[in-house]
Amino acid sequence: MTPQNTRLGVLLMVITTFIFALQDGISRHLAGEYNTLMVVTVRYWFFALFVITVASRKAGGLRQAAATSQPVLQITRGLILTVEICIAIYGFTLLGLVESHAIFACYPLLVAALSGPVLGETVGWRRWVAIAIGFVGVIIILRPGMGVFSPYALIPFISALLFAVYGLLNRYAARRDSAATSFFWTGVVGAVVLTPVGLATWEPMTGPDWGWMTTLCITGALGHFTLIKAYEQAEASAVQPFAYLQLVFASAVGVFVFGEVIELPVAVGAGIIVLAGLFTLWRERQNA
Repeated sequence: MTPQNTRLGVLLMVITTFIFALQDGISRHLAGEYNTLMVVTVRYWFFALFVITVASRKAGGLRQAAATSQPVLQITRGLILTVEICIAIYGFTLLGLVESHAIFACYPLLVAALSGPVLGETVGWRRWVAIAIGFVGVIIILRPGMGVFSPYALIPFISALLFAVYGLLNRYAARRDSAATSFFWTGVVGAVVLTPVGLATWEPMTGPDWGWMTTLCITGALGHFTLIKAYEQAEASAVQPFAYLQLVFASAVGVFVFGEVIELPVAVGAGIIVLAGLFTLWRERQNA
């Protein structure tokens, strides 16, 4: 068992969020130039190659990594994450990184809200209050009835909902499967499902954009590697709050690279969502 090193785990989580923010910026650029499904397909090809390579180097090899008594659940997990990534990246092209990530930040609140009916976990009144306050933040960002509401703003919310369901299914799968097995199925299922769709939507890419695509694939694998290492070094409850830094890093990429503007309602709403999310994580840790 890997000795616990909380400080290193936190550092790795910060590095992970920075890598994922860069990945989102590259995804926004490529999806703005080419079909989103094609971009995600190439990304999943590399991801699948990565998980297969990792699995083959471990004891038991591919056979051990693929062994599961709940294949339907594992396939469902993989499908949900695949759809979520496609929706999220498409949302980047319509809303930009700042607003997309501000709304997506509510996914821990959705996890807390759904953990009761899906996993049978107890959610106390304090967390329900925090969840309600967090969704006030979402409403502030969406601003319905203020004349500036865009239905596109629902896209990152749908993405957050799918990611929350994916997270809950991860917990459910972990009751009988190892993290390595779930990781293997995640990469392979996405690649298998997307390959025919990606080939059908294929568009010729320029040389520089192939360079960006290569960088996207490498950062994707690197981000998952540092994420795994972060959870190996420290408890999830210690490092998870730092995952919110992806909102900060992605917003910085949106502002300085794509010229996006952080509007006051978005900043206020995102702040409320993050504070509510941090409280739910803290309560979960206290209850644990």
